Amino acid sequence: MPLSPALAHYDNLLLDLDGCLWVGEQALDDAVEAVAALREAGKGIAFLTNDARHAPEEFVRKLWRLGFQASLDEVVTCGAALQFVLAEQHERGTAYVIGSQALVDHVADAGMRIVNNTEFATRADVVVVGGHEEFDFRELRIATQAVLRGAHLIGTTRDRTYPMPDGPWPGSGAILAAVETATAQDAERTVGKPEPAMYSLARDRLGDGRYLAVGDRLDTDVEGARRAGFDQALVLTGATSRAEVEAAALRPTHVAASLAALVLG
Repeated sequence: MPLSPALAHYDNLLLDLDGCLWVGEQALDDAVEAVAALREAGKGIAFLTNDARHAPEEFVRKLWRLGFQASLDEVVTCGAALQFVLAEQHERGTAYVIGSQALVDHVADAGMRIVNNTEFATRADVVVVGGHEEFDFRELRIATQAVLRGAHLIGTTRDRTYPMPDGPWPGSGAILAAVETATAQDAERTVGKPEPAMYSLARDRLGDGRYLAVGDRLDTDVEGARRAGFDQALVLTGATSRAEVEAAALRPTHVAASLAALVLG
C-alpha cells in the first residue's frame, strides 16, 4: 500500500494513541491500515501516550485487540517517562501517588517507597499526580496536606481532557490543577508531552533519522514535537478542530483529517 508523498522523507513516526489511533475502545477509520502501511514501508514506529492509567503491557494488548501490530519496546508512556526521570534524578524517600496501580508501580520501580494507605501519606517526600477514574476528595486532601508540609509536587501531564465516545473526560491535568489550587503551589515539573522525557525515550529506542510526530492536540503533541526538533502532524479526529488550528499561533508542519488521510493520502 503506497504512502502519501508527504511521508517519503521521514524515517521514524511517533504516533499518539487517544484521538489519533482510537477513541475509547474503537479504532478510528482506516487507522489500522495506515499503521500497517507504515510498517510495510519500513518506517520506525513508536506509540507515545500521556495516559498514565495503564502499563505499557496493557497498551500493547489493546493495540493488538484493535488490530494494530505492536511490541512492548515501541510503547512509550508518561508513566515510564516518570520512572526514568525519578531514577535519573536518584529521587529517593517516600511517595504518595494519585493514580492507577500502573503509575504506583512505575514510581516504586524508580526506587521510592509508596506510602498510600498508611499513616505517613500526609508526610510523603513527593506527591505524584496522575489520573484515574476513582479519584476522590480523600486523595485531594492527603495530597494537599503533604504538599503544604513540604512534599515535592510532580505531575504526569497537564492534559485537561482526553477524547471518549460520549465526549471529553477530565484528564490528569485537571486533577493536578486541583492540587495546585488547594496548595497555591505549582508542580515542580510534569513529564508527559510536551516535556522532553518521552521524546528522549523514543529517540533512544528508534535511533537517528528524520522524525514526524503525529497527534491530535496542539498544546501537547504539536508543541512537544516542536520543542524536540521534530516535524509535527495534527490529525482532526480528537481534541482539536480545523477552526482551532486555523486560529492558533502554532501551526503544525502537516494537518490532516485523520491518520489514514495523512499516511495514505
